Amino acid sequence: MKPLDFVIEPEPDNPHEVEGILNPAAARGPDGELYLFPRMVGAGNFSRIGILRVLFDHAGDPCGVERLGIALEPEMAYELRPDGGGGCEDPRITYVEPLEQYVMTYTAFSPVGPRVALAISKDLLSWHRLGLATFLPYEGIEFDGIDNKDASSFPVAIPNPSGQLELALLHRPLFPGTLPEETIGMDEDREVDLHRESIWISYSATALDAIGQRQLSHFTSHRRLAAPVSPWETLKIGSGTPPVMTLHGWLIVYHGVSEVVQPGDEEHRLTYSAGVMVLSKKYPHELLYRSTEPLLVPVPSEQRQGTFANVVFPTGIDRRDDIDQPHRHDVYYGMNDFRIGVARLDVPPVIPFTGVADPPSSDSG
Repeated sequence: MKPLDFVIEPEPDNPHEVEGILNPAAARGPDGELYLFPRMVGAGNFSRIGILRVLFDHAGDPCGVERLGIALEPEMAYELRPDGGGGCEDPRITYVEPLEQYVMTYTAFSPVGPRVALAISKDLLSWHRLGLATFLPYEGIEFDGIDNKDASSFPVAIPNPSGQLELALLHRPLFPGTLPEETIGMDEDREVDLHRESIWISYSATALDAIGQRQLSHFTSHRRLAAPVSPWETLKIGSGTPPVMTLHGWLIVYHGVSEVVQPGDEEHRLTYSAGVMVLSKKYPHELLYRSTEPLLVPVPSEQRQGTFANVVFPTGIDRRDDIDQPHRHDVYYGMNDFRIGVARLDVPPVIPFTGVADPPSSDSG
């Protein structure tokens, strides 16, 4: 991935952005225009989801944005906290073809912690909330009641573990003990808990018959996809951009977390980088390719705003069919938890043989 010379900065006089604009969803509207839906952070870490229209130069590269307002702001009980805080955060948006609607998955900063919430739209401008995602247990593992983030939807129905076509969700439950702030202090040779430190695919059995209803957010079967393996993601992995189809299969740009060690600095520091996965077109729970090295790493920053200073957090992807370059994908990502960057990813004609890591075993779900 190659960073483009385009950064979206917070507006200094905009109270909705005083603590940052970051981690945007990206989607092409019915009008063919590209829209971003960033997390806009106001005072006290109070987050809304905004709407931006992307402007392009003569070469087809993004060069500016037009701010169009707010898509969602905290107003439901599961988005608000007793201390007056709350948030609608880190959205991903997919046009789901069987539903003929856009599905937004976002993090609701609820009174009990972050949870996956869903909303739907016909036009990207008006959104209807569906509430929090719910999950049936898997082999004694409870997903409900667990912090959960980084969710995104597939654009088409895919086979569930029994081979039935259903709508599906990528997500990363944050079980106690699996946060990078917790795993950073453990031994380098620690044994990864494959079920509690993985990205999962979960399936909605009734969504195809219940367009726009609560059933769209209820998931009844699950597949483990991938756990931390390579050094650049050893502390945590999480799903990033929604899956998009390429000539090789489903492409996902995901994030990994590792420790930054600097000479003379005894403090543990985290760094978030980005890599890619390619999943089988026919059986998306099968991993065909995975980055053994990061494709995009953060640029060191001396900023004092934002939560972290070493972050690449991919959340939006735009396949450039609009300029007849379907193998080009523009990846929009949060930079150091304060601003938005974009990088160009060109899918090669052949998958490198050296990139497969941690294919799920036959008994993984």
